[in-house]
Amino acid sequence: MDLNAIWFLLVGVLIIGYAILDGFDLGVGVLHLFARDNHERRLFLNAIGPVWDGNEVWLLTGGGALFAAFPVVYATVFSGFYLALMLLLVALIFRAVSLEFRGKVDSARWQKIWDWSFGIGSLLPAVLFGVAFGNILRGVPVDAAGRWVGSFPGLLNPYAILIGVLSLILFTMHGAIYLSLKTDGALRNRMVRWASGSWMAVVALYFLATMATIFVSPFLFEGMLRNPLFWVLFLLLLASILTIPAFLKAARHFRAFLASSLTIACMIGLSALSLFPRLVPSSVDLAYSLTIYNASSSEVTLSTMLIIALIGMPLVIGYTIFIYRAFKGKVVLTSDSY
Repeated sequence: MDLNAIWFLLVGVLIIGYAILDGFDLGVGVLHLFARDNHERRLFLNAIGPVWDGNEVWLLTGGGALFAAFPVVYATVFSGFYLALMLLLVALIFRAVSLEFRGKVDSARWQKIWDWSFGIGSLLPAVLFGVAFGNILRGVPVDAAGRWVGSFPGLLNPYAILIGVLSLILFTMHGAIYLSLKTDGALRNRMVRWASGSWMAVVALYFLATMATIFVSPFLFEGMLRNPLFWVLFLLLLASILTIPAFLKAARHFRAFLASSLTIACMIGLSALSLFPRLVPSSVDLAYSLTIYNASSSEVTLSTMLIIALIGMPLVIGYTIFIYRAFKGKVVLTSDSY
């Protein structure tokens, strides 16, 4: 495995880490739209209050790693997805601000505004991340010089929207399972029902998305059945997704959360494996695709950044583990809560 492949793996790990950690954050935000009263809304907010900003560090780290290791991909994708990324940033900003501003004024109208900001600010990223990923799997209009030659409306194609809906439902399931860990009583039972219903939708949508991918991007399946790593990831995905409802029924909510996390990791891992060594397939001509070799930084840069990553990544992981251990257990509302 050369430096380029190692950085492909590292960027993939960061994306998976973000999808697992901020995925349940976004799912909780979507479920916040369906909370029945102010007490439930406060429980939802405080379930993610201590961890949401730390979770988003993984997004920043992933973007930084992509810029450092594969600057051509960063430039091409960010220029092509510019309007979508601006919409994403606005949603994330409103989502973050709503957490801090909601409780500043004792007014039902004020709180309602920020409740909707938090909910929509969570729903939009959950969809947009999936739409962006769907476009990558489908292939984007990149010419021989590595320049984006498409348009924003072209990103809103049926296949990408299907992947966007899948990511929304997947994160909603993940968020509901997380809330089953943090709540008690009737609310926890309702979150289990949300998780179970979302699970059925995820299974159906993932099967539909796989069938659609066969027709839309057949190049992703070339040689996959002969790859041992494909079978490892596939069997892990099958085991994890099938055990989620069993763990929920047995009230083993933490194991259900781990199974949900593994499901997300395996789904992204299978997609990454099918793309490798491409990073951005070209819908104009596959020969124009951006790969880990024609879009990478110099070997000196990759080596230097790898040393920094090997120092920084354990710190990020250690901090994440510490925060989750410090704030484990059920949500308890106090005067200092959101």
